[in-house]
Amino acid sequence: MVDSWVNPGERDLHLELAGTGGKRAALITALRDAVRAGRLAPGTRLPPYRSLAADLGLARNTVADAYAELVAEGWLTAVQGSGTRVAERVEPLEPVRVPRKAPSAPAPRYDLRQGQPDATSFPRTEWLAAAKRALAVAPHDAFGPGDPRGRRELREALAGYLARARGVRTSPERIVVCSGFAHALRLLFPAVLPGPLAVESYGLAFHRAIFAAANVPTVPLDLDERGARVEDLDVPAVLLTPAHQFPTGGPLHHDRRTAVLGHVRATGGVLLEDDYDGEFRYDRKPVGAVQGLDPEHVVYVGSVSKSLSPALRLGWLVLPAHLVDPVLAVKGEREAWAGVLDQLTLAEFLASGSYDRHVRRMRQRYRRRRDLLVTALAERAPHVVPTGIAAGLHAVLRLPPGTEASALKAAAWQGLALDGLAAFRHPAATMSTMDGLVVGYATPPEHAYPAALDALCRALPPA
Repeated sequence: MVDSWVNPGERDLHLELAGTGGKRAALITALRDAVRAGRLAPGTRLPPYRSLAADLGLARNTVADAYAELVAEGWLTAVQGSGTRVAERVEPLEPVRVPRKAPSAPAPRYDLRQGQPDATSFPRTEWLAAAKRALAVAPHDAFGPGDPRGRRELREALAGYLARARGVRTSPERIVVCSGFAHALRLLFPAVLPGPLAVESYGLAFHRAIFAAANVPTVPLDLDERGARVEDLDVPAVLLTPAHQFPTGGPLHHDRRTAVLGHVRATGGVLLEDDYDGEFRYDRKPVGAVQGLDPEHVVYVGSVSKSLSPALRLGWLVLPAHLVDPVLAVKGEREAWAGVLDQLTLAEFLASGSYDRHVRRMRQRYRRRRDLLVTALAERAPHVVPTGIAAGLHAVLRLPPGTEASALKAAAWQGLALDGLAAFRHPAATMSTMDGLVVGYATPPEHAYPAALDALCRALPPA
């Protein structure tokens, strides 16, 4: 016979009574095994025997006798007024034997990978206040099935903010809320934009994997100091990071902005504009969105992943008029991704000015971090040149040819997590290979950043 129980009156605890030696013996064995296996830690208080007897369908005396037996054996202790508890370990746990391995680098202590903001800087107080205000005035229909376009409140707030801060020309009817850039790609490809698609020779492998899964061929475009070489375009659709090329840095030159728009107009194609960190600029004038030059041939995609947190899962597509209905058809009749309460909170966060204040505050903080990185390199590794530092949340440290792999290995031994440029290179790229490290200076918390820079400088190859 096997009985299972979950005790609702105490902490959850599961026992299985099995065997043919009687219920008392089965209970003793089950408790002893639970202690031996570590499921019942020393000091854990057990349910009163009356409660346990009721849960298991046993006589009270049976449970009392089992407790008394285990106390006598030293497995349990019973103190007046304190109940019955698991005693200090009377029998060591069976040691876990781990196969011997070759020496390996220590686990990372410092995270200098690109792609996310400083999580400790999330504006908890301001976000909570915005959530309370939004919830207090939310209409009743906000708690029904979600609109696949996204809440009207958020789309209106986004239309105003993007026009003011990024030069985007749109209306709430052209905006579709999504859960981030990857979700936007899955909405567009392959049902709305079947491909092929031109992409920059250096970019996120994760995005290329999405295209591959959708059977969308990608054609790499060479890069130089003026951005993507769009004169090489031979397909109608193109994905670019015009404000701050990812990951090499630098904006797309004005002449090339004009050229790529001429190309998509002539071919009936579309430019997919990834504005992943457009708010963060330091030593240059703001670079507006390409979308503002031709709203009918550009799909503008943004999110709060860099400005607030990737955990919010909130992004948006600003679409040409003819693509709105096809994207909504792919998304479905109801919102299945972006939570309505988070949408309402972000709308209030934008409308109240809290978002602008947070961005300005973080822009100053990230600039200080950027400056500390530049200073540390100038003092300790002047032969290593940081690039792409006028904007964004990361820098590229250019290295001598053939030294990237050894630098990454040295960084790992220094307890650093960071990426090399090779991880971002398109497998079909024909441009010359660039050696370098992609250093995300936004990720570490403030207290850990100086030590992370010190470890980075120790890992860099000598002159």
